Amino acid sequence: MATSATTSAPLIEKHTIGYVPPEDRHGKVRDLFTLWFGGNIAPLSIVTGALGVQLFHLNLVWGIVAILVGHLVGGVLMALHSAQGPQMGIPQMIQSRAQFGSLGALLVVLIAGVMYIGFFASNIVLAGKSLHGVVDSVPVPVGIVIGALGSGIIGIIGYRFIHVLNRIGTWVLGIGIVVGFGYILTHVQTTDFLTRGGFNVSGWLATVSLAALWQIAFAPYVSDYSRYLPANVPVAATFWTTYLGSALGSSLSFVFGAVAVLATPVGMDTMDAVKLATGAIGPLMLVLFLLSVISHNALNLYGAVLSLITLVQTFAYRWIPTAKSRAVISIIVLLACCFAAVGASADFIGHFVDMVLVLLVVLVPWTAINLIDFYAIHKGQYDIGSIFQVDGGIYGRYNPQALLAYAIGIAVQIPFMNTPLYVGPVSAHINGADLSWLVGLLVTSPLYFWLASRDSAYRRRLTSGKLAGSL
Repeated sequence: MATSATTSAPLIEKHTIGYVPPEDRHGKVRDLFTLWFGGNIAPLSIVTGALGVQLFHLNLVWGIVAILVGHLVGGVLMALHSAQGPQMGIPQMIQSRAQFGSLGALLVVLIAGVMYIGFFASNIVLAGKSLHGVVDSVPVPVGIVIGALGSGIIGIIGYRFIHVLNRIGTWVLGIGIVVGFGYILTHVQTTDFLTRGGFNVSGWLATVSLAALWQIAFAPYVSDYSRYLPANVPVAATFWTTYLGSALGSSLSFVFGAVAVLATPVGMDTMDAVKLATGAIGPLMLVLFLLSVISHNALNLYGAVLSLITLVQTFAYRWIPTAKSRAVISIIVLLACCFAAVGASADFIGHFVDMVLVLLVVLVPWTAINLIDFYAIHKGQYDIGSIFQVDGGIYGRYNPQALLAYAIGIAVQIPFMNTPLYVGPVSAHINGADLSWLVGLLVTSPLYFWLASRDSAYRRRLTSGKLAGSL
C-alpha cells in the first residue's frame, strides 16, 4: 500500500521527531520485511548466535531450537512496537511521553540514546577490524573512521535511503548467507559437527534469552522506520512484515554463527571460524558482512540522534528541529564515537556489549508499559498535540502509574539478572541463565494495566472525548 507521495518523497529526510502529515507519508508495508531481514544479517548477530554452542555448550540441534524459540518470542514484542508507527506518525521515544509524561519519559529516552550510541560505537570498531581483515594495509583506526563515515552518510540522508539500501541488502545478503550455508555444510572440517555439546537446561535458557533480548533491543526504535507509512496500513500487515523479516533474518544469522564454529576446530574466534569454514568464498562473505555492518549501523546513529533531539526538545519546546539539526547532531555523535573507539582498549566491543546488557534490564519494563498502554488502555488513540507540549498536555509532566510500574518492573528482575555488574541469586542457581526479561514482562504488564485502569483522571479524559488522536 502506498500513497501518491511515494514517488515524490525526497531522498534526504526533512522530518525529525515531528508528526509526519498524511501528504508526506510514503512507502510500502513490504519494505519493513526487507529492512529487518537485511539489517539482521550482520557479524554481531552471527557472533551472538555462536555463543549457544561456544559458551553454553549446546549441540547443533538444541542450539537451533533455542535460537528459534528466542527470536519467535522476542520478535512478537518488537513487531508490536513497529505496528504503532503508521498509527502515530511519530518516533517511538517521543511517543513515550504519552505513557510517562513529558518529564517522566526523559530517563527512558536517555537510556535508549546511550544504548544506540553504544551499539554504534561497537559496530564501527567491528567495521574497522573487518576492513583490516579484508585489506591488511588498512589499519584498524582508519577502518573505524571509514566505517563511521559510511554509516554517518546513510544516517544523515535518513529514512528513505535506509529502506532503499536494505531492499538491496536483503537480496545480496540473503543469497550470500544461503550460499555460505551450502559451502559450510559441504565442507565440514570437524568430526564432531553433530555431536559436539549436548543439552543442558541453563545453557538452553540462556540461548533463548540471548535471542529474545536481541529482538527486544530493537523495540525503542523499530516504529521509527514504519512511521512514514500511510495511517490506513492495517496493523496486522505492519506486524507480520516486521515480525517475519526480523525473526527470519536474525535466526539465519544466529544459526550461521553456530554452524560455522561447529564446522571448525574448537576455540576459534567466530569470525575467523566463518572465514575458515567458508573457504574460497570466505573473503567475499567478509566483504558482504562489512557492508552490512556499515548499513545497519546507520540505524543506531539515526536512533541516537532522534533520542538526543527528543531530550533537547523537552526543554526547548519551541524549537522545531530540521534536517539540518539532525545532520549537525549526527556529525557530533559520529566524531565523539570515533574518538572514543580509536583511543579505546582492545576490549572496547566487550565493554559496550556488557553495558547494553545492563541497559536492557531497564528497557524491558518500558516495553511492557508501552505495549499495554497502546493496545489495551488507549487502543491507539492519542492526542498528538499534547505529546509535544512542554507540560505534557493531557498526559502531564509525570504519570505516577507508569513510573511506579516501571520501578517495580526493574526491581523484580534483580534476582534473575546476569550482567557484568551483578548476578542475581536465581541466575547463579541456574548456572547463569538470565531470565530477568521474562520476569520483567510478566510482572510489569498486568501491574501497569491494573494501575492505569484505576486511574480516574485517565477515565475522565477518555469519557470527555479528548483522546481523539488528532493534532
